[in-house]
Amino acid sequence: MSRIRVAAVQQDTVWEDPGANFARLAPRVDAAVAGGADLVVLCEMYSTGFSMATDRTAEKPDGPSTAFLVDQAEAHGIWMGGSIPVVVDDGLPRNRFVLAGPDGQMHHYDKIHPFSYSGEHERFAAGDEFVTVDLGGFRVGLFVCYDLRFADEFWALAHDVDAYLIPANWPTKRREHWKALLVARAIENQAYVVGVNRVGTGGKLDYSGDSLVIDPFGEVIAAAAAVETTLIVDLDADRVREVREKFPFLPDRR
Repeated sequence: MSRIRVAAVQQDTVWEDPGANFARLAPRVDAAVAGGADLVVLCEMYSTGFSMATDRTAEKPDGPSTAFLVDQAEAHGIWMGGSIPVVVDDGLPRNRFVLAGPDGQMHHYDKIHPFSYSGEHERFAAGDEFVTVDLGGFRVGLFVCYDLRFADEFWALAHDVDAYLIPANWPTKRREHWKALLVARAIENQAYVVGVNRVGTGGKLDYSGDSLVIDPFGEVIAAAAAVETTLIVDLDADRVREVREKFPFLPDRR
């Protein structure tokens, strides 16, 4: 399908309590599906908040937070995505964006840029591979939060994606950076950008939400305020092709 309806779920995450977050999110996924969503995207560390206490929060790759995404995807026949702290070997855990499909498919991207300003690099290992997923004709590239500051990572995928999905826990004090960078990534790469942030307070930080969906020409087509809400928007791969054909900037990169 060249068109896809995405639901960006902006949540107030219950700190380090996966069960409470599953219970709060399940009806919101139900509502998104009732609204016709093909793809539901949750925020970064959706089940725990942006906690560095990986001894308490990190799960095995098939742990309950991954299972929630898989079960919801299969039950509703949709794609489900969100970031999870995952233990993959004897080293540090990964901040992993898991994308589960309607027929048991599962893809994952490990955050390439841990946020050293907050000490994330001391608790999480960096990923080293880009990930794109074809959702039956609509192509998405997976990134997480702080990756947004590194434009070259997005450039590397531009020719192979129609939309970038970016779950985040981006604090209020840098909210203008968040909004400006999301728009910049859309303009630079002539692709949709879906930025899904949290609201509320966690780990002594305040979060203002500001989830955004931006079209390939850099126009904001959906925006959230500082409340729990869900943005439901139709994305069209033909729109990406149209913008790139009318304004053929990508071939001029050197």
